[in-house]
Amino acid sequence: MNPPSPSSIHIDPAQYPGVDVYAVAGNPIAHSKSPSIHHRFAEQAKQAIHYGRLQPELNAFEQAVSAFFSAGGKGINVTVPFKLEAYALADVLTPRAQLAGAVNTLWISDGKLYGDNTDGAGLIRDLLAQGISLQGARVLVLGAGGATRGVIGPLLEQLPASLTIANRTDQKALELVNMFAQLAGTKEVIFSACTLSDLESHTKTPAPFNLVINATASGLADQSPLTAGAASTIFVPSSFAYDMVYGKITPFMQQAIGHGARVSDGLGMLVEQAADAFLIWRGANLAHSIDPRAVLAALRS
Repeated sequence: MNPPSPSSIHIDPAQYPGVDVYAVAGNPIAHSKSPSIHHRFAEQAKQAIHYGRLQPELNAFEQAVSAFFSAGGKGINVTVPFKLEAYALADVLTPRAQLAGAVNTLWISDGKLYGDNTDGAGLIRDLLAQGISLQGARVLVLGAGGATRGVIGPLLEQLPASLTIANRTDQKALELVNMFAQLAGTKEVIFSACTLSDLESHTKTPAPFNLVINATASGLADQSPLTAGAASTIFVPSSFAYDMVYGKITPFMQQAIGHGARVSDGLGMLVEQAADAFLIWRGANLAHSIDPRAVLAALRS
């Protein structure tokens, strides 16, 4: 069960008779660590599977999904830029997929296509595993795109004192605040939106944050959504800075380190959300047979 080569981006389940086949779909996808992660889970749980890559053309996601399942494929993880299309494609959505408005896990059951979103659960488990207490915390999320939408619900469920969404312009952030206002009210969490430039002002941002999550893709381009002024306002040594981008120290993380804060990339979130998907596909009874932190440690080494 060796991970497929980076060139294997159009896996055909029909080529693996007698083996349950899964895949991760995205564009681009050659860089994905998901095949390695799922093959490690399969080894831990003694499951015979094959896991490959799918790189649909940007206008051909639905056709690629249909072809994969028609050929006998069992499940697909979905990444950028197809999570909204996967949401629209699913016949049945789990409650957390409905809440997120996006899908990252697909499977067939009783002839219907099911969609779930495991991103938020993966983030929370990685934070908790790193000793980050969310209850009563002041939490800031940078960005108001799909990645943010996928984690707001799980973050609110952890009962932080406040959750702030900061975006370049506040319109999309305000839309998210309105979308999740009822849940925030039920959990008695102060939920608000601001612009990234508001973070530079001690008047508009009078106190630093316990947890700052970068849910933008700025790290991929070696940039940060924060100015130096904003970083000096929001970070203190007791802060924890989490970048969803993984595999490198991003400029956002460097800014946090410069103010004495602890940092983490998003590799643990990737592994933890994959664990949820694996258990959805292979059975919750295998939860004690897999060790996501061991898989994470192996990837980091």
